[in-house]
Amino acid sequence: MQAYDACHEAFIRYCSALSYGRMDTKDLVQDVLVIAYQNFDKIQDQGKLLHYLVRTARNRSISQWRRSKFRGEWLDKHTENVVARGVSPELSLDIQLLYRMLDKLPSKQRDAVILFEISGFSMREIAVIQDSTEGAVKTKISRGRSKLRQLMAERPTHNSITHILATAKTIAL
Repeated sequence: MQAYDACHEAFIRYCSALSYGRMDTKDLVQDVLVIAYQNFDKIQDQGKLLHYLVRTARNRSISQWRRSKFRGEWLDKHTENVVARGVSPELSLDIQLLYRMLDKLPSKQRDAVILFEISGFSMREIAVIQDSTEGAVKTKISRGRSKLRQLMAERPTHNSITHILATAKTIAL
């Protein structure tokens, strides 16, 4: 638990962004923590617990998405959570659109953008998580942002992409 306390907030934010509109964040967090607890002795570098948790959450979410058939129900639940946090209806719609557009990005770009923009990880941490270089991560994030701007420009939004990403980061907790 001591190792987990240091990475709790970042991990919760990542799981919240990853699960948005697809599954319950609490279920994802709980599943990943159970897996991590069962395999804690097998984790080679326990100082990198956060990286292990992020990779496990991503893999677990992919497995659950493949089996999920009730996507609309989860999207409604997440929308209720956003509205309950005092976000305007227009911004709530823009956030839903953002997550739909994130789904259209290549997986490495999507993960890099979510980790950096919404979860608040540093470029160096993302490079370790993705087993990549910092330069490659910067490129993925830059290309992901550009593609998001392009995709969002095709749809009417009430707010800028920067404002939407910032709001998504604050409500992801």
